[in-house]
Amino acid sequence: MAGWLTLMLSMAVVGREVTREVDTFQVMELRALIGIVLIYPLVHLHGGLNAMKTAHPLRHIGRNVVHYGAQYSWFAALGLIPLAQVVSIEFTMPIWTAVLAVMFLGERMNGWKIAAIVFGLLGVWMIVRPEAGRVDPGQAWALAAAVGFGVSIVMIKALTRTESVVRILFWMLVIQAVIGAVPAYLVWQPVPTHLWGFMFAVAFCGTFSHYCMTRAMLYADATVVVPMDFLRVPATAIAGWLIYSEGIDAFTVAGASLILLGNLLNLKQAGTARVR
Repeated sequence: MAGWLTLMLSMAVVGREVTREVDTFQVMELRALIGIVLIYPLVHLHGGLNAMKTAHPLRHIGRNVVHYGAQYSWFAALGLIPLAQVVSIEFTMPIWTAVLAVMFLGERMNGWKIAAIVFGLLGVWMIVRPEAGRVDPGQAWALAAAVGFGVSIVMIKALTRTESVVRILFWMLVIQAVIGAVPAYLVWQPVPTHLWGFMFAVAFCGTFSHYCMTRAMLYADATVVVPMDFLRVPATAIAGWLIYSEGIDAFTVAGASLILLGNLLNLKQAGTARVR
């Protein structure tokens, strides 16, 4: 999860820089194609292409259709609202993840997990502080991304029961490259030379962040792993302040404190369960 947090924070910054000049569909297609090249050494170490065969192609396709839509929404939101607000709204995601994991994966929702989610969402609310009745397009895109990512995470957790991490990641890149081929072709423009470094960074962060998240899912319930991701909210707020001069006020500090408290409660519960 530490790897996921670091890579996702980096991708928020480089993703904003790239989507200022390159269409989102093209960015996502290049991310998938470059990602396939980046992941090949792991594929080779895990038995090559023959080992990537799956008995559950429809599950992979379903998960990646949902994730592709969520990812597009996330990139779209990056260019419309402050970084901290994008990530904060995204953190309605644990609501969908927790409910779906209990309904479809048989995970248990206890008091510690509920407290972690409640404290995290209260912290997010304090940071965002949306005006009554007003949701701009950037906020709507971020909310759509949150719902999609929540569904996607539950589907990843289900896949980890039968599929290796590398196989899940391999099919994510291949399927999303196929899904995005036509939309990217329709908007394709030469990538400015000065943006290629950022483009490779988007591909690297996007590819290996999912490797880290999927590995985390192997060791803990979705309702344990996802609340830890709340730490991305204050981290992104700090990055927005340092790089783009986006303000950090007392509400942001208070919200970040609640998020940290929720994570500590959740980690305490997880640690106690393992000791028992």
